[in-house]
Parts: sequence; C-alpha cells; structure tokens
Amino acid sequence: MSTDQTTTQSTEPIDKHALIFGLISVFLCGIGFSIIMPVVPFLVAPYISNPANQAIVVTLLTSVYAVCVFFVAPGLGALSDRYGRRPVLLLCLLGSAIGYFIFGLGGALWVLFLGRIIEGITGGSISTIFAYFADIIPREERTKYFGWMSAVVGIGSAIGPTLGGLLAHFGYSVPLFFGAIITLLNVLYGYFFMPESLAKVNRLKEIPLFRLNPLTQLLHILSMKNLKWLLISAFLMWIPNSSLQAVFSQFTIDTFNWKPAVIGLMFSIMGVQDILSQGFVMPRLLVKMTDKQIAMLGMLSEIMGYVLIAASALVSYYPFLIVGMFIFGFGDSIFGPSFNGMLSKSIDASEQGRVQGGSQSIQALARMIGPIVGGQLYVSLGHSAPAVMGVVLIGGGVLVLFRTQIGSS
Repeated sequence: MSTDQTTTQSTEPIDKHALIFGLISVFLCGIGFSIIMPVVPFLVAPYISNPANQAIVVTLLTSVYAVCVFFVAPGLGALSDRYGRRPVLLLCLLGSAIGYFIFGLGGALWVLFLGRIIEGITGGSISTIFAYFADIIPREERTKYFGWMSAVVGIGSAIGPTLGGLLAHFGYSVPLFFGAIITLLNVLYGYFFMPESLAKVNRLKEIPLFRLNPLTQLLHILSMKNLKWLLISAFLMWIPNSSLQAVFSQFTIDTFNWKPAVIGLMFSIMGVQDILSQGFVMPRLLVKMTDKQIAMLGMLSEIMGYVLIAASALVSYYPFLIVGMFIFGFGDSIFGPSFNGMLSKSIDASEQGRVQGGSQSIQALARMIGPIVGGQLYVSLGHSAPAVMGVVLIGGGVLVLFRTQIGSS
C-alpha cells in the first residue's frame, strides 16, 4: 500500500513506517551486497584458464555493474521524482534479487556477467533510498539520519561478509542465493508496508528526455556551482575505493593465501567501523565540526589506511593490513553521511532524486574506472599499486574539497 506524504518540515513528525522501511532497506542492502564479496574470486576461478588473469576478470565484473548503473541511474532518479520513490525502489530491489540468483546459478562466465548486468540496470536503490530519506527528514537533521543509515548499512556490511564466508562452506553459490532471498523478502515488506515519501505536489509534472541521458545529467550536475567541487572531490575518492573493493579478495588470496571465511571477516571490519563511528564518534563530531570538516577528516584517514595497506603488501605483514583497514573504515564511515548531508542540503525536494541519481552516476563512473585501472596496476606494478593510487588521488580530493563552500559554515 502507498500513502502520499507531504514534504517533511522541521515541525512535522517523521513517518515511523517510512523510517523503519528505509532503515530495513539499507540494512538488507548492506547484507545483500557484502555477502558475495568473499566468494567472487572462487566463483570466477573455474572459468579462467590463466590464473594470472583472474584479478582482471574479478575487477571487470565490478566495472560492468558500474557501467549499467551509470547509464540508468539518472533515469531512475528522474522516475522517482516523477512517480514517487516507492515504485522505483521496489523495482530496483527486485532486480537485485534476480541478479544475485543468476550470478549464483553460474555455469559459464557470461552468466556471471549477465547477473551483474541485471543488478546494475536496477542498481539505483541506494540513491533512491537517500532521496527517500531526504523527503522524510527535516533538512537540519539529515546529516544525523544519514549517519544512522551509514551505521545500519555498517551492521549489514559487518554481518554480510562473515556470513558469506561461512555459507561458502556449503558451496560458493550459497551466499548469492541467500542474498537473493533476503532481498526478495525486503521487496515483499516494502510492497505491503512502505509508504510513499514524495507528495504529488512536489513531483515533476513530466520528465524531459534530456534527464534520461546520463552524460547530459552528468554535465548538468557538474554545472551546479555549489555541487561541482564536492562531487569532483568525491569522484577522486571513489576511484581508488572501488578499486580496493574489487581487488581486495584477490589481494588477500595472492598475498596471504586467505580463505573465504577470513576474507569475509576482513570485509566485516568496514561494517564494524560504521557501527562504532555512527554510534560514538559522529554525534560528537557533529557538535564540534561542520559537514565539510568531517568529510576532510574522513579522507585524510583513508589516506593513512591506504599507506598501511600498501605497506602490508610490500613486506607481506598482515597486521599492517588489519590496522590499515580499521583506519580506512573509520574514514569511509564518516565521509559518507557528511557527503550526503552536504549534497541533500544544497537542493530542494523536487530535485532530490535527480541530484542523488546524478551523484550515483558519478560514483558509477568512478566504479567503472577504478576496478579496471586498479586491476591493471595490480597485475603490472604489484599488489601495493592500487593502494598507492589511493594515496595520490584522495590527496588530490582533499585539496579539491577545500575549495568548496558547501558545509563550510
């Protein structure tokens, strides 16, 4: 069922059903996405004749997903601005479930790519959820609630990789099927209980064709003076982050000969950091620092994390990797809510879907570039090369973010 709601103002109560559904959605998104991370290299291995090419194929599977998101995210954002968040979000979640199922079936390398393509085509769920929260949360409280979202994603992301590593004992495809099932359950919950967040009065009357063009939307978003530097700085950070995410499992296999359960435990560090940061650190930071200052602190922390990750490869010393992942995870956990807070505060209700979709497109573009570049650097220059790239690019991102005025007051 669906109920139209007016745009939330600071004097209006937040719809509890909307808040619960949104938090459940991001929790299950965290589990559904992260549960497959420890097993992807093992699913790919049977279809690769030359083991040296395995890292390239693993990163290409990440990139093809991002390619699809890049082309469809603006359209999904526009559709959510026109018809509401509810139908778009349910469609995205259903597509993710189908994609997980096909990926788990496997049987050939092209089937794995097909599963990722289907996931990517409906891969706008996160941006739609952010737009959904922007609809129901008062402007001055959005950074706090985006922090809660990050913490809930963190809980899902902490559970997902470890659960995936354990389920892999029953077969490498089992985590994919489990991810499909829990995502379908979320679709059913949303269908029966999710209220619509975008009032009809705030919806677009029609969707101009140019809003469906990802390149046009990308140029439009970057033409917004108050958003350009923010998005460019995030882009420079997303490139190495997506590279690390894509190559990490292969990195731990090649460098430390780790198995799925241990790899899953390492991925869980990111989720634990989200929980700790949002529960104990972010509330204190929000009292003393602006969104911009918090974002910059997060980026500097990620640089330190990348330095330790690179060192772990150079000296084959896994404690460096563990410490580096904790520091990186802290930076990532505080950057996300502060970035989304700055982004949502810069636009009105009718533009939330469009700008969040544009942001998703930019992130998808980074996720196209990052895994491909990171995979090539990994194969040609050594296991530490993708982390070194992170130090360089995020260092540039810090300098770029310094120029923007968003969140500086």
